Amino acid sequence: MDASDPAIDGDARLVAAAAGPSPWRALLARFAAVLAAAGLGLAAFVFAFDPYGAGPLAGLAPPALMDINQRFMYPQVIRSHAFDSAVIGTSTVRLLNPARLDPLFSARTVNLGMNAATPWEQARIADLFLRETPDPALMIFGIDAEWCAQDAASPAKRLTFRAFPDSFYDDNRWNDWPYLFNLHSIEISWRLAMHRLRFKRQRLPMNGYEVFTPNEALYDVGRARTHIYGDTGFGTSPPARAPKDPVAPDQFRFPALAWLEDLLARLPARTSRFILFPPAHAAGYFPADTREGSRMEACKAQATRIAERRGATLVDFRVPSRLTQDDANYWDHLHYRLPVAERITQALVDAQATGRDAPDGTYRVLAWARKPGS
Repeated sequence: MDASDPAIDGDARLVAAAAGPSPWRALLARFAAVLAAAGLGLAAFVFAFDPYGAGPLAGLAPPALMDINQRFMYPQVIRSHAFDSAVIGTSTVRLLNPARLDPLFSARTVNLGMNAATPWEQARIADLFLRETPDPALMIFGIDAEWCAQDAASPAKRLTFRAFPDSFYDDNRWNDWPYLFNLHSIEISWRLAMHRLRFKRQRLPMNGYEVFTPNEALYDVGRARTHIYGDTGFGTSPPARAPKDPVAPDQFRFPALAWLEDLLARLPARTSRFILFPPAHAAGYFPADTREGSRMEACKAQATRIAERRGATLVDFRVPSRLTQDDANYWDHLHYRLPVAERITQALVDAQATGRDAPDGTYRVLAWARKPGS
């Protein structure tokens, strides 16, 4: 065959094209290189700002709390060792102001109340606090109705729809890293960068205290009533919502209270310790002769025995009283107003000093322990 045959020239061109670099292959290689560089850049950005205090540079700068989810923020606050006392609970204790508690109890308090936290989540953060601060001056445990649930230890009740970074609560810092390299961490790192450049305010102060309820100047009792009664579906009074079904108290089991006792048992003698049933609007109370009502009373009785064994003062605001029956004290059936928070703070001091119920019936002292050293 003639070497000048066009067919041969075409085959040669095909072979040369196959042997040479493909434009698509080169484009993909460049894209992969850019993607890798961007990923490394973002990783370095998150690594440098370390929004959750999970990296090797943690502790070199004071943490700034920029996330909305307190479950991610509080572990680094605890590990800062800036506080020797803590408030544990849900949003029903978040209005207890450390600035008011500190002078009353000679403490440096952090409020670790977390919105809608389950008892298991609260126990996890209390456990971390006591591992990092084994000799606290003051511990306040806010106990709401979820602590009295018989299935509080079930997998379905341990977590909510909110993410809970369980690895942040153990002693292995290496397993925290998967939480650092995702879009959410990039967002929080950006917020932290803006805060460091003074373009953005901190989401929460270091002591965790935030007035998360609406502005008191805008309070409208009529609107509050729609939440107090509308949220519960109780109407304008708390009817007997369950058939009378008396149950012996010893038929109830409260697994979360066992976690509470374990935490109290770890406290040294010098620690002032409180169990608090925060006030909720009386519209949410079940009559004592219903199964739900008798369960709550059994829960309080068991919490009282725990408090007596572990030297804690138990203050119960969850009783029918002028405080819990007055609509004007609440934003909804769970969340009280700022003046109520001040009354709770003073009540803790008075209850520990006297061991007596409130003269006006707003709280009961179910267990009493003198102030350490008194």
